[in-house]
Amino acid sequence: MEQQRTEQGLVVVSENGVGRYGQRVLAGRHELTADEPAPAGEDSGPNPYDLLLAALGSCTSMTVRMYAERKGWPLEKVTVALRHQRVHAEDCAECESGHGLVDLITREIRFDGPLDAEQRRRLLDIAEKCPVHRTLTAGLVVSTTETPSADVRS
Repeated sequence: MEQQRTEQGLVVVSENGVGRYGQRVLAGRHELTADEPAPAGEDSGPNPYDLLLAALGSCTSMTVRMYAERKGWPLEKVTVALRHQRVHAEDCAECESGHGLVDLITREIRFDGPLDAEQRRRLLDIAEKCPVHRTLTAGLVVSTTETPSADVRS
């Protein structure tokens, strides 16, 4: 499965030999690095949660940009700041579970440009509709199977 590049829509992650946790991420014609921060890893790239936040943030920004362009609104720049944390469920007003720890992502969006209050409110609504946001909040299912390696013995 090791390829120089992957087909569109396929992401392949493999160890890259940098420390114990360094990863090579191939996504189409793009290559990224992921790692755990020190002292566990070498901090050679973003950690998996940072990559998740990057996916949500970039999707949010792109979705808002597309909508503003379609409407002809004077949106000059979108900036999305995100943070992931594990919090006690009772400290999270939006969380359904009332016990234990839950994952909480906070997302702050800045819209630069001469937008009126209604346009800004609508762009916040649209941010909630970005595809990655919908995936993360819609009851995600992950199906896992094993692909045998060449050295598997019967």
